[in-house]
Amino acid sequence: MDRRRFVGTFAGGLIIARSVAEAQPAAKVYRIGFFLGASGKSVASLFGAFSEGMRDLGYVEGRNVIFERRYADGHMDRLPEIAAELVRLRVDVIVTGSSIHVAAARQATKTIPIVMIFTADPVQAGFVTSLARPGGNVTGLSADASRELWSKYLTILKEIVPKLSRVGVLGQVKTQVEFAELDAAARKLGIALEVADLQSPSDLDDAFSTMIGKRVGVLLVVVSPLTYLLKESIAESAIKYHLPTISNANQYAEAGLLMSYGPKLEDLYRRAATYVDKILRGAMPADLPVEQPSRFELTINLKTAKALGLTIPQSLLLRAEEVIQ
Repeated sequence: MDRRRFVGTFAGGLIIARSVAEAQPAAKVYRIGFFLGASGKSVASLFGAFSEGMRDLGYVEGRNVIFERRYADGHMDRLPEIAAELVRLRVDVIVTGSSIHVAAARQATKTIPIVMIFTADPVQAGFVTSLARPGGNVTGLSADASRELWSKYLTILKEIVPKLSRVGVLGQVKTQVEFAELDAAARKLGIALEVADLQSPSDLDDAFSTMIGKRVGVLLVVVSPLTYLLKESIAESAIKYHLPTISNANQYAEAGLLMSYGPKLEDLYRRAATYVDKILRGAMPADLPVEQPSRFELTINLKTAKALGLTIPQSLLLRAEEVIQ
């Protein structure tokens, strides 16, 4: 081939290649809304688990996905505003946490898919028609808030305090549906509940004062945006008032509570990525069954037990998946 023919062929090839490249659509960049009521710092490991799950499925931030992260920093009244902002940004999917979050997201949109994580009884809350067929724009992972599970928590507490008759409960009562099941489980076991409704961080000191005044023997801390944000402060106050504590997620024991019994929250947030992936590939939330945790782990914090002057029964230690020394 002479030089003139080579140059012409090469130039023609460049034109064709450029035309093909221009004809191909740019890779889709998805926008995922992620919001929680706690602070970004306190839930960094949860978002990290979710984003890691997305990476495992091929979604890399800045390349084919953008995460719009928003946090209420304990101000629950901001959740509807945050959810509305994500809707205005036209995110492809909204990922969020417990019942109060899902309620805010559903108030903002009935069309954008919502992936919930650790929501108590979404059927009773009206978020889905059934676990098998959600029927709307909400799906994801639900916490097991059954009466039997709450009985398990109370039974574990009775192993620590055998003559237990009065239990303090700390959580966001007005925004969660599981308290009715907890109350039923307590009545069956002959245990009285003293519930402290935590609606803002400033309520914590009064909540402890009230429960101590009611002479509760132990404290059950229910997972919520505020208790998660304040879990270290709750642990410190519990030690100060010599109250054994249990919660229904592992990170609370890691933060200093005496015990936790429940799923690992990071595993649930990582699992939520599979729902997002299916939705981005065309699945409808209405057709994606809601999952419930299948693995519950007992974690015992022996450092806290020592600070409380408690000896944990050997039978309980043998059942623990994790013992924090």
